[in-house]
Amino acid sequence: MTDLATARHAIERLRREPRRRRLTVESVAALTPKMRRIVFTAPELADFASLGADDHIKVFAPDPSAPQGAAMRDYTPRAFDPVRCALTIDFALHEAGPASDWARGAMPGDSLEIGGPRGSMVVADDFDAYLLVGDETALPAIGRRVEGLRAGVPVTTIVLVDGPEEIQTFETRADWRPVWLFRSGSDRDDAALLSEALARWPTPPGDGYVWIAAEARAARALKTAMLEDRGHPKAWLKAAGYWVRGKAGESEKLDS
Repeated sequence: MTDLATARHAIERLRREPRRRRLTVESVAALTPKMRRIVFTAPELADFASLGADDHIKVFAPDPSAPQGAAMRDYTPRAFDPVRCALTIDFALHEAGPASDWARGAMPGDSLEIGGPRGSMVVADDFDAYLLVGDETALPAIGRRVEGLRAGVPVTTIVLVDGPEEIQTFETRADWRPVWLFRSGSDRDDAALLSEALARWPTPPGDGYVWIAAEARAARALKTAMLEDRGHPKAWLKAAGYWVRGKAGESEKLDS
């Protein structure tokens, strides 16, 4: 990786003071059987900013068993309309959990508190190709990234979901090449399914940016495969464990 390449492919980390806001549900829609899209509005969103495709906000989901009656969960702002002060969040519906339970029953007029985002990682759209890998929890960030890329740039997404009914489509100018993987009918775990698909992915020519988010063990295996097996530059890869099997509400940073 040359100094010139590093200068070209700027990755900027921005910090801001997080702010807590109370939002009102404007609309609710089922994207797929296990993904619910909720649009929120509030005057407090007038100064909201989310500059990175994988930004996180804290959702304070009602939970009587949690301190102060709310459980904190991380979600990606799927879209934001500053003119309407409208924030879209996609909720992956798990079998149980305070955020999933709230999203299942949400109706227009309901309220929810959020905090953040605390910061953003802004990746310059000047790479020769992009690879985005994850499971359903990563789909909001993947969709946002795919939709925002410049015209014609190759982007491959490898996404693991329960079955074909969970496939999503994105409107994009990029040359999008989706690969969908399904848990249903397979006896392999997430790490094995994603690793096998990654092994089949041909490394494109030029400089590539790789983004990975899934269950922590799976994300760690994918990161190792890219860095050690393929020799991908560490500066051009971000990996995160968006959830940890058996530990509700926990995530794992894998940047170090």
